Amino acid sequence: MDQYKSVQNLQKYLAANSSKKIGYVPTMGTLHEGHLSLIRASKEANDLTICSIFLNPLQFNSKEDLKKYPNTREFDIKTLEQEGCDILFMPDYEELFPTEPKTKMSFGSLENNMEGKFRPGHFSGVGVIVNKFFQIIRPTKAYFGQKDLQQFAIIKQMVKDLSIAVELEMLPVVREKDGLAMSSRNLRLSEEERAQAPFLYKQLVYASQNIKMKSIFEVKKNIISAFARSPFELEYFEVVDTETLQPLKNVRFPLALCIAASLGNIRLIDNVIVKN
Repeated sequence: MDQYKSVQNLQKYLAANSSKKIGYVPTMGTLHEGHLSLIRASKEANDLTICSIFLNPLQFNSKEDLKKYPNTREFDIKTLEQEGCDILFMPDYEELFPTEPKTKMSFGSLENNMEGKFRPGHFSGVGVIVNKFFQIIRPTKAYFGQKDLQQFAIIKQMVKDLSIAVELEMLPVVREKDGLAMSSRNLRLSEEERAQAPFLYKQLVYASQNIKMKSIFEVKKNIISAFARSPFELEYFEVVDTETLQPLKNVRFPLALCIAASLGNIRLIDNVIVKN
């Protein structure tokens, strides 16, 4: 696996391989099976697979959260080598932004609820960095996980609006045996919190089973009640259209059940798509 920190050196390599199909997997590191499923999908469909590791400060609302974000770089590099990733792009912040960026992005109704509501400015930071990596790498296909469903919708809209020549693919949530969605933040859970964490997914399972028989209002009421009796602090539970991500008043398939809650100091998100 070749490793690059320099934008210029990476682009020289890519220019020499311009006839090849490039698959791209953007990450912030602390890799888990969810990330690796994206690497494998890319390797199956492309000539070269590039993974980037960049902890993007532009998308963090809290400097404290940024400082506490897990870092497992040595493990990440070894894991990518074992998976047969072709290129690791791991630039420093100053390499990407020699001067502080001033560009902001707005995504209208796509960011007015859920993550956008609770993390103002988050998706602007996501949009700026993903667009920058797209411009640097010019991938044929880029791979994202369903766990960040709203993020994918926003990137999809950005690609459409800016006519970026890349095909996007979203892969299903990868879960632990007890249902907890794999996430880099899971490493920060205490032993007790890790045992409690699957409660989040259990509520999504309940909702996915009952949304076919009960009203959205009733399902949401029951979810809120369940969280009130739990160690979690619920931020939101929304039933949304899978394309617009706008909250639904009446059941209309396909739909997405999206949830975010804090357990101690750790914020977890998850979602389930219900097709019928």
